[in-house]
Parts: sequence; structure tokens; C-alpha cells
Amino acid sequence: MNSTILNTEIQHFIAKNLNTDIASLLLKGLPFEHIPPQEVVEQIEAKNRCKNKLPTWFNTENIYYPNKLNIEQTSSEITAKYKSELITGTRIIDLTGGFGVDCFYFSKRFEEVIHCDINPKLSDIVDHNFKALDVKNSQTFAGDGLEYLKETDKTFDWIYIDPSRRHDSKGKVFFLNDCLPNVPEHLNLLFKHSKNILIKTSPLLDFSVGIGELKQVKKIIVVSVNNEVKELLWILEADFKEDIAIKTVNIKKHETESFSFYLNEEKTAKATFSDPQTYLYEPNSSILKSGAFQSISEKLQLDKLHPNAHLYTSTTLVDFPGRRFKIESCIAYNKKALKQLANTKANITTRNFPESVQQIRKKFKIKDGGDKYLFFTSNFDNEKLVLVCSRV
Repeated sequence: MNSTILNTEIQHFIAKNLNTDIASLLLKGLPFEHIPPQEVVEQIEAKNRCKNKLPTWFNTENIYYPNKLNIEQTSSEITAKYKSELITGTRIIDLTGGFGVDCFYFSKRFEEVIHCDINPKLSDIVDHNFKALDVKNSQTFAGDGLEYLKETDKTFDWIYIDPSRRHDSKGKVFFLNDCLPNVPEHLNLLFKHSKNILIKTSPLLDFSVGIGELKQVKKIIVVSVNNEVKELLWILEADFKEDIAIKTVNIKKHETESFSFYLNEEKTAKATFSDPQTYLYEPNSSILKSGAFQSISEKLQLDKLHPNAHLYTSTTLVDFPGRRFKIESCIAYNKKALKQLANTKANITTRNFPESVQQIRKKFKIKDGGDKYLFFTSNFDNEKLVLVCSRV
């Protein structure tokens, strides 16, 4: 890292020009002789990316920012805080520390935190930033986290690892065996130093693949923020052989939706079916990723419309991990019946339906927006229908 960046005058320039067009800045030229203009511009771009994702860093003075890719790959503060609340103990090691966001929140739950990163420049940046953030119980190690484990006799309450999904030769990958480091290959080493391992993976990783690669999986947590799946968390426990727990979480501004079940429980659960009743329920993205389609019906006593539609209905309103609607009317899917919707505004969703939202809008001249919600779906008898709804 170039410590000249931390010069008061340069820091003021960065703060002052956060909203300035980068191209015009470079064209005009920067008023600093002893630092390349591109380095200052990179700080401006990286800091801007932190405004919403990492507000603590954005609002703290004298933070040094890495390149944009490191910012893109790091956990958000929202998900880092959530992870930290899952675990606690005396000592934790983060084998792939990155920009240090997860370690920052782990430092609030553990007495000792060790941050490892194979990139020495990034390690120096994190060490500096932790001082700026007043983190006093974290150590940084510039090197391979696995090599650190091989050389130490320390044990940890938890090991955390976020393997890189960008492979030098294979590009972007999603199987754990292709990630760097290769976690499945080093499980014996990890369990030698801790009985508890927390792994963050891409939301695209298939449950069955992850379970097959990692073996001793105790719990899988699907984490969404504002209905967008951000990450899968895998909790491993040494010698664990019981049923795997699944938790789905959707973190919203004023509340967190959650639903839990066991993997084998979903395999034996049986959904019930009915025609549309008074209320309609659409599961959040974490539920859809988890595949809890039978458990939702059985546990919440809701009927499904169709085995593949993943929409639920009831006569009385219940709490639900997703969106809830009042069904105003049910319309058969034909031009005559749908003529009443022409040239109106509505939000359209399709579930187990042969046409796309774009095709439907064009076909029936329905504009986007408004307070009306249209669900184009099918019932248990495979009859196509349209549910006209309002949000609850």
C-alpha cells in the first residue's frame, strides 16, 4: 500500500470528489506530484462502492481502499454482522480474510481474531484499517491461511473460510473442489485445529454437491438480503452424522424472515393442494433456493396451487416468509376474460406458466407498475388461470 494516499490533503481531495466524473478528473489532472493520478482515482472508485455496502468503512476517516474487485468480493456489512451472530467463542481464524469485513464483526464476538490473506498488500491494508476502526483484538498474517495452520499448534473455537470462486485456470467456478483453497481436500487439517468450521459459498452451489464434498455438514443457512440470495453458509462439526438442519433467512430493513426445517424432513413432508382461496403466498428467494416446498405447506398448514407452481393459499391470513396477497378475483386464461385488463397497470409474476412476463404484457397490453398484482399460473388440474391480487 502507498501510505502517501493517507496524506491529509489527498484524503480531503478524495472525499471532495466522490461525486465527480472520473474521466473529467483525469483529463483535468490531479494536483499531486508524488503519486500517480490513477492511484487516487482508484481510491475514489473503491470508496464509492462502499457507501451502501460498507457504511462503517465509508464513514471512517483514513481508511485505505483496495482495488474494486476486492470490494466486490467482500461480504457486505449486513451479511457479515449476521454471520458473526451465529457463532461465538474465545479464538477464531479467518483463512481467507480479504478486506477484513467478516473479521471486523467476528472481533465483537471473540477475544482473539486472526486474519489471513495470501495477498501481502491486502494484509497491510487490513492491518492499517483495523487501527483506524479501533479493532484491538485482531492479528493479520500475510500468507496462505492453510500454511499458517500447518505451522501452528493453536486450536480455535471456529475456523472461517470463504474460498475464492475465481480459479486461475478455470475462471469463475462453483464447485468447492475447484475453488481456492480446495476446502474438501484439506478438511482433515481444518478439523485438526477446530471442531467447528463455518464456510461461505456461492448461492449457486447445489446442496447435494456441497454435502457430498464437505461430509460432516451440521447446518446450511441460505442468506438473502431484500429477497436476493447473497450467500450460503455451511456449518461443519467434527464427527457430525445426524440430520442436516436448513435455515432460510431474508434480511429486510425492518425485519428478518426466517424458516427452518431438516433436510430429511422435507423428503417425507407432504403438501396439500386446493384451488385459490382468500389469500395467496409467494415464498422469498431463500425458501426457493432451499427447496422447502413441502415443509412450508405442512408446517404452516397452507395449500399449494400446483406441485410446480410454489404458490400457496389459505382462507385465513398467516405469517409467512415471503410476500402475502389478498386474492381479489380469479380469471380464466383466455382473451375474452382478460380483455378487462387491457391498458391497465399491474405487476406480473408467472409461476409454472408457458409464457414470459414480456409476452403477456405485449399480448394483453398490460403496463408495468401500480398497486395491482397479477399471478399467471396453473391449478392442480393444469388449467391456466390468472389471480388478481393486492398486497397485504
